[in-house]
Amino acid sequence: MDTVILLAFGLLILGVVGSAVPLLPGAPTSLAGVYLYWWHSGYAEPGVLALIGLTVLGLTAMTFDYLGGAVAAKASGASWEVSALAGLVGFALLFVLGPLGIFLGVAGTVFAFEYRKHEDVDQSVRAAVYTTIGILASAVMQVLLTASMLVAFILVI
Repeated sequence: MDTVILLAFGLLILGVVGSAVPLLPGAPTSLAGVYLYWWHSGYAEPGVLALIGLTVLGLTAMTFDYLGGAVAAKASGASWEVSALAGLVGFALLFVLGPLGIFLGVAGTVFAFEYRKHEDVDQSVRAAVYTTIGILASAVMQVLLTASMLVAFILVI
C-alpha cells in the first residue's frame, strides 16, 4: 500500500484518538487525513458529496471542541467571562494534574466565581456540574464524529 494512503488513514485514526486526548487536535487531524487522501488521488476520491459530508462532520466536531464547554457554562447561568476564565484555569491545570486538571479547574473556577457573585451554594454547584457535564459531552461528541468520519471514509473509499 502507498505510504501516503497509510499516512492518510493514520491521520484519521489519530484524529479519533485526539478527540479524546487533551491537546491533540482530533477533528483537524482527521480532516488532514481526508484531504491528504483526496489530494493524493488527484482530487478524485472521495467524491465531491462525500468530501463535503466528511468536511461537515469535521467542522461540527471542531465546533464541539472549541465551544462545547463554554456553551454548557453559559447554559448553566455562568457568564462568558467566567466560562473563559474556567477554560484558562482548566488548561493550566492540565499540565499539573493531567486530564483531571481540566475538570477540576473548570468546575472549581465556575463554582468559586458563581458563589462569589450569588452567594448561593446550590446555584454554584449546579453551574459547576452543568459545565463539567458539558465538557464531557463535548468530548464524547468529538469522538463519535471523528469515528464517524473514519468509518464513512473507509466505506466511501
